[in-house]
Amino acid sequence: MNDGCEEQVEEIRTAQHTWEKDVLQPALRRFPERSPRFETTSGIEVPRFLTAADVKVDYLRDLGFPGAYPFTRGVQPTMYRGRFWTMRQYAGYATAEESNRRYKYLLSQGQTGLSVAFDLPTQLGLDADDPLAEGEVGKVGVSISSLKDMEILLDGIPLDKVSISMTINAPAAVLLAMVIAVAKKQGVPPHKLRGTIQNDILKEYVARGTYVFPPEPSMRLTVDVFRYCADHVPKWNTISVSGYHIREAGATAAQELAFTLANGIEYVKRAIEAGLDVNVFARQISFFFNAHNNFFEEIAKFRAARRMWARIMKERFGATDPRAMRLRFHTQTAGSTLTAQQVQNNIVRVTIQALAAVLGGTQSLHTNAMDEALALPTEESAKLALRTQQIIAYESGVADTVDPLAGSYYIEYLTDALERKAQEYIDKIDALGGALRAIELGWMQQHIQDAAYAAQKAIEEGRQIIVGVNKFVEEETYKPENILVVDPSVQEEQIRRLRELRATRDTARVEEVLRRLEEAARDPNAALMPLFIEAVEAYATIGEIFGVLRRVFGEYTGNV
Repeated sequence: MNDGCEEQVEEIRTAQHTWEKDVLQPALRRFPERSPRFETTSGIEVPRFLTAADVKVDYLRDLGFPGAYPFTRGVQPTMYRGRFWTMRQYAGYATAEESNRRYKYLLSQGQTGLSVAFDLPTQLGLDADDPLAEGEVGKVGVSISSLKDMEILLDGIPLDKVSISMTINAPAAVLLAMVIAVAKKQGVPPHKLRGTIQNDILKEYVARGTYVFPPEPSMRLTVDVFRYCADHVPKWNTISVSGYHIREAGATAAQELAFTLANGIEYVKRAIEAGLDVNVFARQISFFFNAHNNFFEEIAKFRAARRMWARIMKERFGATDPRAMRLRFHTQTAGSTLTAQQVQNNIVRVTIQALAAVLGGTQSLHTNAMDEALALPTEESAKLALRTQQIIAYESGVADTVDPLAGSYYIEYLTDALERKAQEYIDKIDALGGALRAIELGWMQQHIQDAAYAAQKAIEEGRQIIVGVNKFVEEETYKPENILVVDPSVQEEQIRRLRELRATRDTARVEEVLRRLEEAARDPNAALMPLFIEAVEAYATIGEIFGVLRRVFGEYTGNV
């Protein structure tokens, strides 16, 4: 790293020129390199090696110290020397009872936080007995139609001690209302709750598709959660701005970084326009990134993200509280890199990705199970994925010092290069009118699609090697056992439970609160979170609540 000593830099350049002539060139004549150009997934050139003559970093401006602006080296002064990242395993399937058993098993094995997966009907605000839910109940996550389901899901889980992360977007406010209601029944006040709702609707329009309402009312719901939690649930992360799904859709590392931060900028703008204090609500913004296979690029991506967000919050939005400038993030290893061929290779992939996340300074981590390219993970494969994190934490030594790769010429080179590339994208998005406008124009989607096409073409042409898929292919000998298959009777059980609930609840109370919810939804200035809590406590179902909102907001059918 260039420390400003120009005389030493010139000495290095002179010595390097001599080395290239006397050492490098004879070696290249005997052993040519594998490729004329090496580059990362973002198209950043990978130099043969780097010296202090190549990398110029202003230490105090660009790196600083852990737990201090610009947070490049981490958001806590001692990072994992104080405590490890939260070890989460994303889980949820079939009924609330089945998922509850899995959660208790994982907690007994040393998991330190829950991460809840919901089925598609729940993600779309549909009850299990809705005709559109047919065949999807409990398939890719747990089915939650009412507070009764949530009570069963979290039965025996101490909500004042275990943080809950929920991958839910369009109905995020309603699912949070259910958690608050369960906590109250446990005697846990809202201000003691810790957890995260994804609540990131913009990336649904870009990359995932589980949106329900048009963008404007969807953004209203997101900001409404910001407002309520700032006042009542201060330890809860009100949004997890998600680059994960953007990357899964085919984006490069630079695009994941840029589009995620651009979406974050849009949310902050909307909250400020709604009159919220940036130094308060921004403390509860978190992020969610993907960890892919290009080890050093991923580490640099995480470091660049922290530095960029700190500068955005301070310089663009005028934040003065350091807690409002910190980029805290959850990481999940890359599902799109898992292969159905030679599934045991996935253990190695996940380990590399998890290690990159830890070296990049993640606050929590989910490691994928090796069999997820085939089905939902079994208990054994989920435990092995958790053990991967525990071995990294307790045996590898990488968590014993803060930001151990800082100062590496290559890491700092990549961190700077990714920041430049990401900033170029953000500047273009700003010129289009912001993230929401770029999404409405299809600009983000087109760039992701182009990147996905280029990556797939590289695999098919053999320029990108995937072990076991396009190189080192062999006849499959590993036959995974105990593949988890969700019983079709799950839907029947959920429908039975719903009918029983509707027959025993106070119908008049449900109708009255839904009527008031509709009135509030028609008033653009009305707060909706208190009514969501009241509605779920009356045992109104998610489908009934969303039925009201659909009448008021309409459904989004745009080609995005």
